[in-house]
This record gives sequence, structure tokens and C-alpha cells, in this order.
Amino acid sequence: MSARELRFDINLSILFTELPLLDRPAAAAAAGFTEIELWWPFAGPTPADAELDALSRAIRDAGVDLVGLNFDAGDMPAGDRGLLSRPAASARFRANIDVATGFAASLGCRALNALYGNREPDVDPRAQDELALENLASAAAAADRIGAVVLIEALNTAENPRYPLVTAADAVAVVDKVNAETGLANTALLYDVYHLARNGEDLAAGIDAYADRFGHVQLADTPGRGQPGTGELDFEDLFRRLVAAGYTGRVGLEYKPVGPSADSFGRLRELRDIEGGAG
Repeated sequence: MSARELRFDINLSILFTELPLLDRPAAAAAAGFTEIELWWPFAGPTPADAELDALSRAIRDAGVDLVGLNFDAGDMPAGDRGLLSRPAASARFRANIDVATGFAASLGCRALNALYGNREPDVDPRAQDELALENLASAAAAADRIGAVVLIEALNTAENPRYPLVTAADAVAVVDKVNAETGLANTALLYDVYHLARNGEDLAAGIDAYADRFGHVQLADTPGRGQPGTGELDFEDLFRRLVAAGYTGRVGLEYKPVGPSADSFGRLRELRDIEGGAG
């Protein structure tokens, strides 16, 4: 069993950022990838049809498939990490649900990541959690209509100090609440090995405990969030464990490349024992 048995996609919101967004799908294809994912790539929750059409056309023309998309998570560079648990931002999230699921459906994308949102200093955490459950239930219902899953992930506290989901168990607890609330069972865990490793989590134990709950896996090396081989993680072992656990979903490359994006896939190719393309 090896990494060859895993399916890798590339996150174009963090890789190939040296290029304009509409040029990145073609760059991913040129690097050998057939599947991509994106954070919400627009400035607001309801972009103009022309913006949606331009991105859709760039993806189709490149011959790649969109396999993962974030719901609108707010102003990420300014520190936002989701909207759905924040009272002042909740309406923005709700406005985005049908737009995001509609765009995903138009491209055959069946996984939508819903970042939970930071804790607000003047809001009762219980009230935020109640709001989150309500909004996630709405998102799950919309995703169900297109045959998609909603993903919940934990983030690391060093870079995201007000984000409340910091362990795989935290995220799974939310997954369970949403599935129980909706009865749909289409909310799943996004297992991001970078964030969890930064928080000191035992990645192998998490795979053993939750692999059957994974809706998606993402990776970057720690501590610098670079490509495999730039940090401390043993990706050969992680990939072997994912395969042994029966994981058949995708593994998203969500790292900050050290150097040009096109030159960052060497260690991954070594691990997959592939000549040529990496996807």
C-alpha cells in the first residue's frame, strides 16, 4: 500500500498564487493535476454572474475538475475564519449558501467546506454554537440537494487564536450535531494534518479513530506550512495509514510553496513513485 493509491488535488487559493486566479486552473493542469479545490474566491457572498462564469470557464477550459469549494468565510487576510457562528455575519453566510452550492453543482463539485467562525468577545459561546448549528443545518440541506457533503475542520491555535474547533474531536462533535439535527448524514470531517499537527494532535491516532468520518483530507508540512519535505511530518507514514484505514477520498495540497509552485511537487512525486504529472 502506498501514496499511489491516494487521489491528490491542488488548492488554487494557496498554490500558483503568483498567477491571476483565472490562469491557475491551466497551471494546475500543466503540472499534471486533474482536480482542484478553492477557498471562496470572490470578494463577497453573491458575486456577479460574469465573475462566476469567468471562473467556471477557466476551470472547464483547463480540463480540470473542481472537487472542493469553501463557503464564503469572510475576509480571510484580515483574520476572519468563517461567518456561520457570528451573529453580525450570519446573514452573509446565509446569502452565500445557494450561490456556493449552485456554483459547485454547475461544475460537479460535491464537497463544500464551512469554516466555523471565530469566537466573538461580547457574545455567549453557547449562542454562537446554536447559531452555527442552525446555519450548518441550512447548508447541509442545500448541499444534500446537489448530492454534496459539508465539511467541518479544526484550525491551529497559533494562527487562529479565536477559532473554537482545535481538535479532530471538536470538529467531529459538530459533525455529529449537524447530522443529528438534519437526519441527512452529509456533514463530515475535514482532516487537515497541518492544523492538527500544529496543535500537537496525534495524527496517527486521529486516522485510526476517525477515518470513517473523513470527508476530505488536506496537507501541508509543519511548522512552516510548506510542501512535503520542508518540515517535520512523516508523509510516507501518514499516506500508508490513510490507505490502510480504507480512506478513498481526496487529499488536498493546501500548502504555501517554498519557491515557485510548479517546483514544489518533488517530494510528493517521490512518495507516489510517479514520473511526470502528480495528480
